[in-house]
Amino acid sequence: MSSAWRTRVGAVSAGVVLASCLSACGDGTGASGPPVLTWYTNPDAGGQAAIAERCTAAAGGAYTIETSILPRDAAAQREQLMRRLAGGDSSIDLMSLDPVFVPEAAEAGFLAPIPDDLQQSLTAGIAEGAVQGATWDDELVAAPFWANTQLLWYRESMVRAAGLDPAQAATWTWQQIIDAAAAQDSAIGVQGQRAESMTVWVNALIESAGGHIIENPDAPVDEISLGIDSPAGEAAAGVMQAITAAGVAGPGIDNRDEAATADLFEQGGLMFATNWPFVYAQAQQGAEQGTVDPAVFEDYAWTTYPRMSPEEPSAPPLGGIDVGVGAFSEHQQEALAAMECIVSPENQASYMISDGNPAAALEVYDLPEVREAYPMADVIRESLQTAAPRPQTAYYNEVSTGIQYTWQPVSAVSDETPETSEQFVLEVLRGERLL
Repeated sequence: MSSAWRTRVGAVSAGVVLASCLSACGDGTGASGPPVLTWYTNPDAGGQAAIAERCTAAAGGAYTIETSILPRDAAAQREQLMRRLAGGDSSIDLMSLDPVFVPEAAEAGFLAPIPDDLQQSLTAGIAEGAVQGATWDDELVAAPFWANTQLLWYRESMVRAAGLDPAQAATWTWQQIIDAAAAQDSAIGVQGQRAESMTVWVNALIESAGGHIIENPDAPVDEISLGIDSPAGEAAAGVMQAITAAGVAGPGIDNRDEAATADLFEQGGLMFATNWPFVYAQAQQGAEQGTVDPAVFEDYAWTTYPRMSPEEPSAPPLGGIDVGVGAFSEHQQEALAAMECIVSPENQASYMISDGNPAAALEVYDLPEVREAYPMADVIRESLQTAAPRPQTAYYNEVSTGIQYTWQPVSAVSDETPETSEQFVLEVLRGERLL
């Protein structure tokens, strides 16, 4: 932890009080009334705005929460927040952060510290992967809110026709589903565009093969050791090469994102797809509205992320959103209380149902209303417990962008790709090459 960050932690911690004290201790705003907290949120279906209204009501006049929507693209969200925080913007009271940007924000001193007792309550009963994603330098620096993970979606009728047993789906390997898709003259839906989704895929493959993109994420930039050029990296490249060689990449793989993959799966153009759980609710709605063939939707099935080998469980992608408090907020006490309300299990459950984003709190998956909306609730929960975060480093943007440039297009991935990628990323980190 840097000295600047320690100084900021000490200074802010001295002013933190418990949420129960907010009303009794006064709002600190004098005659102007309770503070208005601005929560910068990622775009969604309105669920975060609804939570802001509920938490405002629950605060009993201690504060009001207003939401401000960030750009849709995760990289654009990061750029806007980091630029404003670098300028000491005090209007950022709360922010929804992609877990991959949490280390960068924390190391820079942009996140207000969370008191020890609140850290304990915010991590109790939370999926392990989600806690890892909200932690930096052994401290919880943001509150896990929702914790996404990718599943393997498949058409059950086609799987049976290919001779695969759905009862063994949890142990399916990439090679097995590649062979099955080829046998059925179908395809596998993966996200191959030059975007964050490419880093998600590469990281999941490397982690599932027992490796890590960064071996020592806490190290200074000039001492970082990468694990891309490794047996795990070679295995990852092998999967991409096998997909191309078998002709099961499907149309537009190099320009396909999660939404395009979901649409193609709905249209019956894919036998398998790796994607986030939103695809189920989207297809269900389409079937009800007549835009998706009900027979296709009824054929939907799911299991955990494909394995690299039958004996070793996979390490599925981890996504989601954490909620942080801005270090320059003039209302940190109230913001911390609001953060605790926002990420409560009750709000996580309502958000999972309203917006289709899986909860970080494991107890949510036992609620009848959640299990009704998500028949795959147990598989999501299992996946979250074994999911692997993308590299947690203050230099994530450089690492991720370097991977995107060197592993795309998918058809060009070769035996040399891991070595080329590692060298490229190292040169970027050392300032020897520009992105």
